[in-house]
Amino acid sequence: MALILPDSDSEDELPPGWEERATLDGSVYYVNHSTKGSQWNHPRTGKKKVVSGEMPFGWEKCVDEEGKVYYKNKENGRTTYTDPRLAFAIEEKEHPGDFRQRFDGSSTALQVLHGRDLSGKIAIVTGANTGIGFETARSLALHGCTVIFACRDESKTEEAIARIRSERPNVNSDFISLDLQSLHSVKTFALTFQQRYRKLDILILNAGVFAAPFNLTVDGFESAFQVNHLSHFYLTLMLKPQLLEAKPSRVVVLSSESHRFSNFKLNSLTESNLSPKTSKGFSGMMTYNNTKLCNVLFAKELSERWYDDNIQVFSVHPGNMISTDISRHWWGYRLAFAVVRPFTKSVQQGASTTVYCATAHELSGCTGLYFNNCCRCTPSPKSEDPQMSKLLWDISVDMVNSVLGENTVPN
Repeated sequence: MALILPDSDSEDELPPGWEERATLDGSVYYVNHSTKGSQWNHPRTGKKKVVSGEMPFGWEKCVDEEGKVYYKNKENGRTTYTDPRLAFAIEEKEHPGDFRQRFDGSSTALQVLHGRDLSGKIAIVTGANTGIGFETARSLALHGCTVIFACRDESKTEEAIARIRSERPNVNSDFISLDLQSLHSVKTFALTFQQRYRKLDILILNAGVFAAPFNLTVDGFESAFQVNHLSHFYLTLMLKPQLLEAKPSRVVVLSSESHRFSNFKLNSLTESNLSPKTSKGFSGMMTYNNTKLCNVLFAKELSERWYDDNIQVFSVHPGNMISTDISRHWWGYRLAFAVVRPFTKSVQQGASTTVYCATAHELSGCTGLYFNNCCRCTPSPKSEDPQMSKLLWDISVDMVNSVLGENTVPN
């Protein structure tokens, strides 16, 4: 006997006496058992809904000997005549920005992905072996996505992948070495990825350093600037062919609300200010703020340049002072993070906005937006200045070319 799926806990719960059903082509309709009538619009919201073509993770559509469609849960063998996709139906959009908030600051990445089957999708997550990056990679991998761990430390990465495989042995994960303090390493990573994979569905620029002491990379750039912005900038442009192959594809840039406290202005956005050569007047915290502004500026400019390529770009704030090893550079920051730990998000919650922007169906057609707590927010006025984003782009191109040779950066 087929089982009936439990009721959804959706915010648009049906009134008593109503039932939600789906046609074979994915259109949702509503049956009123009191009047024996049916309609396409939700009886409360007035919206039309559709179900995704993909089955929820672990489910398959079957047909019995009489030609009747039923659905089977592959993990426990149970069956139902109720389309399990109904639990994850989405409202039809009147325009690209027509979507309602479904999650908030308390949501976890696994809740965002509940029911999603990402089999066949390929994602890169930089800094995936620890913290928010690990929870991001873990959440995607547990839902069928092939995840490439773009990290510097191979042994720690293999340990991270083993932790995920202890939960689900058949996850698809790969390690490709990436040292964001070296543009040559970025180039090698991109070429290696291109040899192994034809397409890239999701690129998550997660890795970063927080309030680090002054240091120059092997390329001669200030370390935090290169790790947080410049290397990710170059990596993204190198991977455009694979993003185009998968289109629609998505790029998610991790920024921070700290971008609002940047001291950059248009006339101070110069190479010497972006990447100072000496520690004189250097502030690790202000450098962090400035690089986080660079993240939003880059995402905004990239979204406009790639608008016609069907590559969506988002920047996100994961949360305030989440307990990860990002505070490792000074004992004072470690102490502050420890004190506020009971009042901040968990690492799983910190990964939710990233995962939401990387996978949510309702964001189809959207690009260039900034999200916090899985909700679209308005970033700082400076981050929306087209002159600043264009200038940062041009300076970034020149800086990469100065290390790797003229015309190295792809168009």
